[in-house]
Amino acid sequence: MKDAIFTIIHQALIEVNATRKEKIDLQNIETLALYGTTGVFDSMQLVSFLAAVEEGLDDELDIEISLTSEKAVSQTVSPFSSVACLIDFIIAEQQVPQLASA
Repeated sequence: MKDAIFTIIHQALIEVNATRKEKIDLQNIETLALYGTTGVFDSMQLVSFLAAVEEGLDDELDIEISLTSEKAVSQTVSPFSSVACLIDFIIAEQQVPQLASA
């Protein structure tokens, strides 16, 4: 599953690069800082990127997840500090039993 999630994130980064004047270096993607002082995205760009990742996860892996949820943004270690952290967050969220809707 980790490889499939990585591929979806990589594809979203390629799509983002197609629209950016200043390209993101995709050589060491897992350590790429997404947001924060050394991050490649400002807040609006991050939300757009996360929406693309969410769409890819739903389309390719049938994973429905909100990467902009309160849970995501309130983590001690931000899932946006690196691609590896984002992957770990997505995997962890899939292992947590979801409450059934009433």
